[in-house]
Amino acid sequence: MHRRPHTRPFAALLFAAALPLAACGGVADEEESANPIEEIGTEVDGGNAGPDEAVTEDVSLADVELPYPEDGVYSAGEEVPLWFAVTNSGSDPVALDAITGEDFTEAVLRDEGGDDQPVSALEVPGNDNLYVGAPDLPSVVLVGLDRDLRSSQSIPVVFSFANGQEVEVDAMVAAEPTNGVGGDVPEPDEDPTPQD
Repeated sequence: MHRRPHTRPFAALLFAAALPLAACGGVADEEESANPIEEIGTEVDGGNAGPDEAVTEDVSLADVELPYPEDGVYSAGEEVPLWFAVTNSGSDPVALDAITGEDFTEAVLRDEGGDDQPVSALEVPGNDNLYVGAPDLPSVVLVGLDRDLRSSQSIPVVFSFANGQEVEVDAMVAAEPTNGVGGDVPEPDEDPTPQD
């Protein structure tokens, strides 16, 4: 004979125990912000390093961030590295046209020798990813920052593509040192998102 486990009394005890805890968790001052976990859309520890944003059905920006500054702050006038990935699950190549923003003068593609090229030299082949930032990867630098930036602060960055698509992303300064871009970006042929 099969016996069903009795879970209701245990569940009732858990519920009863949770009520006093919930009462203790009230906010003393109404002006204080709510628990981040309760706010829809708020990122918590363990999530992506930076925001992801769809550009088209096949193209997305991923892990857009400014790496943690060595001395804890990017000062006005300083050059700031920009890390991101572009994923392309389509068959046609995709090219960046420009990266712009109101908080810096320009964005340039910098090679290992320190020479600058236009960002438009960045192209993502079909069914491939492009990673920008960290050692041994292409490097984009935001030149002429017009204000100080500290950990967890962000600036809007506009990515313009050669096909006319344009996406604005809030690029946040990493809260702590990271190993670079691309850790959370799946390869296009491994992407779990079903394609039509």
